[in-house]
Amino acid sequence: MPYVLALDQGTTSSRAIVFDLEGRPLGLAQREFAQHFPEPGWVEHDPMEIWHTQLQVAREAIGRAGVNPEEIQALGITNQRETTLIWERATGKPVHRAIVWQDRRTARVCEGLKEGGYEAVFRKKTGLVLDPYFSGTKVSWLLENLPGLKERASKGELCFGTVDSWLIYNLTGGQVHATDVSNASRTLMMNLQTLNWDEELLSILGVPKALLPEIHPSAGLFGHTLPELLGAPIPITGVAGDQQAALFGQACFSPGMAKNTYGTGCFLLMHTGGEPVSSKNGLLTTLAWQLEGEAPEYALEGSVFVAGAAVQWLRDGLGIIQNSSEVEALARRVESTEGVYFVPAFVGLGAPYWDAYARGTVVGLTRGSTAAHLARAVLEAIAYQSREVLEAMEADAGLGLTELRVDGGASANELLMQFQADILAAPVVRPKVIETTALGAAYLAAVGAGLLSKDGIAKRWAVGKRFAPKMPEAHRERLYRGWKRAVERARGWAEA
Repeated sequence: MPYVLALDQGTTSSRAIVFDLEGRPLGLAQREFAQHFPEPGWVEHDPMEIWHTQLQVAREAIGRAGVNPEEIQALGITNQRETTLIWERATGKPVHRAIVWQDRRTARVCEGLKEGGYEAVFRKKTGLVLDPYFSGTKVSWLLENLPGLKERASKGELCFGTVDSWLIYNLTGGQVHATDVSNASRTLMMNLQTLNWDEELLSILGVPKALLPEIHPSAGLFGHTLPELLGAPIPITGVAGDQQAALFGQACFSPGMAKNTYGTGCFLLMHTGGEPVSSKNGLLTTLAWQLEGEAPEYALEGSVFVAGAAVQWLRDGLGIIQNSSEVEALARRVESTEGVYFVPAFVGLGAPYWDAYARGTVVGLTRGSTAAHLARAVLEAIAYQSREVLEAMEADAGLGLTELRVDGGASANELLMQFQADILAAPVVRPKVIETTALGAAYLAAVGAGLLSKDGIAKRWAVGKRFAPKMPEAHRERLYRGWKRAVERARGWAEA
């Protein structure tokens, strides 16, 4: 039987999973790596540590799966998006640490671009907002702040890449400098319509085109791994950013299908079809994927900045739980929050508000409020935020949600999943395999290698548990109105 290796390079760890063609994980390995915070608001990774940990877990996963490397017929890569690297084309040596997607050092660059009147052109061409989150201003910062770098970039001596490009370069021994459309769509430099680097945007950002990778479809041949790395020359045939990979792994192949990944934050993506849908409601327009020889497919994306991180705050900041897994049992001690609302705006609010000045807020406390009420309010806040983003998606796309497919660590929380279904008034469906990010990379690679089709993947997707809405409409809308009032009290707080 042919097998597929998925590399899942995340923000805090590198993972690898070997799958069979039925989507069953056979061998898994994971290693964390160091986070560097050189200044307040700056976040960096060591590119060599990213590469070495990813190579180690790939080898370990193959060993644990008990398969021969020659039996692995495709390799897929999924990655933390927007994280920015520059390295020497000839030697592969990084010129600086990777600047991570969370890094805020280019906030002033973004403000300058807005003041210069460039926001509309970036929004129109890329579907993104001008925010330090994305790669383009990170590249500008490196070129401006490292002596001689811009000149070397113009001469073609350097390579820029997001993490996928960095892994492809190293896996192929420096023979391939490429990215896929989904990762390129997160850089502020790719035109959503042409799927090419946009000369006007590059000029505004001051980025030489010679620095940039080739843009490929998400499923198709990128190159082959050096045989000495993994024991055989394995074709790299699938690449996508982590959230797009999860959308693919959830088999959301038709317009209106949506998934929510519950992690540190929540990332909601809705498939919108063959044309990009411009958002009027604070969402991002992004590439979902492109299969070789086929037209690109698009998605709307909404990011909830704080979801699981709020549970970590209960653990680390308040000490009312010892492990994150304890939050459900604590929340179940009460039937409701009894009017307590928690707005987790620790770093402002993301979609659909984009309010950098909002701050975390608890309202509705009484003398009878307990840790259990707060724990339940934290879980409910995750569901309320997700409803707000999904309502914005439905309004932008003109599509109604039939069900929400869920994955990520917090999707195991039964109380949260039931409340999510109740507050959406739509079924919430958790698949049997919740490793959907790595599975999506594996499936893209299988499609790129001609081993599977989208129809075959859709047939393999299987329900683990379905949560049907049970809450009466009047009660649901009363709770949601209370949430909206709580958000208004959180907004703009830091400006006061």
